[in-house]
Amino acid sequence: MNTSKRNKKIRWGILSAAMIARKNWRAFSQSECSQLVAVAAREESKARQFVDECNAQFPIVPSVEAIAGYSELLARTDIDAVYIPLPTGLRKEWILKALNAGKHVLSEKPVAISMADMDEISHAVRASGKQFMDGVMFAHSARLSSIEKSIHSDESVGNVRRVVSHFSFKGDDDFATSNIRSQSEMEPLGCLGDLGWYNVRFILSAMNWDLPTHVVGRTLVGYPSGSNSNAGSVPAEFSGELFFDRGRTASVYCSFLAELQQWSHVSGDSGHLFVDDFVLPYYGNRTSFVTHSPVFHVRNGDCRMEDRRQTHTCNEYSEGHPTAQEVKLFDDFSRLVIAGTPDNGWLDYAEKTQRVVDALKRSADDGGTAVNL
Repeated sequence: MNTSKRNKKIRWGILSAAMIARKNWRAFSQSECSQLVAVAAREESKARQFVDECNAQFPIVPSVEAIAGYSELLARTDIDAVYIPLPTGLRKEWILKALNAGKHVLSEKPVAISMADMDEISHAVRASGKQFMDGVMFAHSARLSSIEKSIHSDESVGNVRRVVSHFSFKGDDDFATSNIRSQSEMEPLGCLGDLGWYNVRFILSAMNWDLPTHVVGRTLVGYPSGSNSNAGSVPAEFSGELFFDRGRTASVYCSFLAELQQWSHVSGDSGHLFVDDFVLPYYGNRTSFVTHSPVFHVRNGDCRMEDRRQTHTCNEYSEGHPTAQEVKLFDDFSRLVIAGTPDNGWLDYAEKTQRVVDALKRSADDGGTAVNL
């Protein structure tokens, strides 16, 4: 990269003062090649409160402007890219408007409420020539690269046979009635979109981005009825099975009712791999995962199981540092924009994830009938 490009920063705007945007404000404050310029909310007072509170904790210089109205932000000529953490029910509209305004787009996940909407977004992205990416932070961690190498190593995991992924947190007493993630209009995919998107993404990565041949999904508990017989309910607890070629399988469990867990397990014909914090790394300056290649020795009556585990570590911070995955998300995006050639591989990842999530939801709505991909 030449000197002028190396010193360039991509100018960003945020559409919405959502909670997740506060975490990414901190990422902007530490990014090498991203400059946050403005934040828009429906009312200027909300945008101003967001900017003032975030800036008090993690200052950004020069100061970030608070704007009333998303269209007003998109009309600005001093913004190259936008981060869109709006509810999923509103995302397609503003992704399309942002692309039409000539902006590069980083969207929160799930990208859309259905595959039909995702297809419309994908067509617009490719026609625009702009960079698009979804907000899966762990995809930018150094640990994921190391995990992928271990998964596809004959010495560690070998040929993958099975992946199991679990992501859950227990919502408080008001979650079911007041949190946007329980509302069918704004977040119809519920926990499957909010949490299961990460499960599916990890599984696809472990499966070398092969799509399953078919899937089966079940909404175990739904909002508002709490009954899995209600096809229109928002998933509060969900399980799914993914079936791949060559007999490979995977399992997804996501829930707003079970206590916080975020782990994935990969089984192969040479060993297995376990990571117990694959979405949000546990606090510290290192991330890690474990591979196992146990051996069972039998000699007459002597039966001995040898563990043979190996812990792999990466020197990256969980948060609040240039090596943290959320900072690298914005740096990776901005460097692609600076390079001048969009990488539609990231769009492909989002499309495949959406396709699987969509099929799981359709299966659940149809009483668990298998859906072919």
